[in-house]
Amino acid sequence: MRIAAVVPAYNEVHSIRLVVNELKAVASENNLAITVVVVNDCSTDGTGALADQLPCLALHLPVNLGIGGAVQTGFRYALENNFDYAIQIDGDGQHPATEIPKLVETAEKNKLDVTIGSRFLDREGFQSSGLRRTGINYFSWLIFLLTGIRVMDTTSGFRLLNRKGLLLVNDYYPDEYPEPEAIVLFARQKLTIGEVAVKMRERLGGTSSIGFRKSIYYIWKVTLACVFTRIRRLDNPGR
Repeated sequence: MRIAAVVPAYNEVHSIRLVVNELKAVASENNLAITVVVVNDCSTDGTGALADQLPCLALHLPVNLGIGGAVQTGFRYALENNFDYAIQIDGDGQHPATEIPKLVETAEKNKLDVTIGSRFLDREGFQSSGLRRTGINYFSWLIFLLTGIRVMDTTSGFRLLNRKGLLLVNDYYPDEYPEPEAIVLFARQKLTIGEVAVKMRERLGGTSSIGFRKSIYYIWKVTLACVFTRIRRLDNPGR
């Protein structure tokens, strides 16, 4: 089983070394064939130069594509190079690599196409701010309304995709704030989706892309994106 650990990174020079080294250690300790793929999203702080020195494959985007474009780049690499799974790992250190075997085991046992690491099933580890939890609960309700599927941690980027999932996102993946919209896309295309409890931690470096001033815009934009993804033609998910 070959797994691509896709690490989208924009200005994560303070945490990217730890993230890569953790992934390599977990792969060795658990006998997992993990290839670490750092997607440098046109960083300006030296992240790209540091990634070139680390035990990983570094893909350097010539322009900043944002989180969606960076993640899709890594997923496309995994698909084109015949990986069995790809797992997204945030470059800021929020997602402990030690939780990866749990996601892989859950995906294999339950034959899931998409496996999401959830902070809120056991409510252990870092639980995010109250404002963000309110937004996450709102998107949980919205996604259930649109798809009939209940996902507790709708904004978790800690997710594992098999080849069926990779084939879908190779054609289209949401660009800005992609996680809730992607769940709607997966559900519409009849992918099997599941969650597994994980312990996350606070970011080890960088700054959040969503501040208080952006929260209203974020909620409005992602709501519209989820609704449009629900009603657009299935044979053209990217249009």
